[in-house]
Amino acid sequence: MPREIALHGVYMPSLTVLFLLAFLLGWGLDRLFAWCGLYRHAWHPALLRVGLFTCLYGALALTIYR
Repeated sequence: MPREIALHGVYMPSLTVLFLLAFLLGWGLDRLFAWCGLYRHAWHPALLRVGLFTCLYGALALTIYR
């Protein structure tokens, strides 16, 4: 699998695309967690959001760089 992606002649690392994908997935899960009321049980909701994004980004990166 290529490690770079060409977008209109500009080579970008594949991690950039994964970052955007993790951001969108994290945003969707964030809305779902807020709708379910999960954040009422969290000690620090912002820390939970950062941890969620970190786990998503790491899991997506491992699919390419494994």
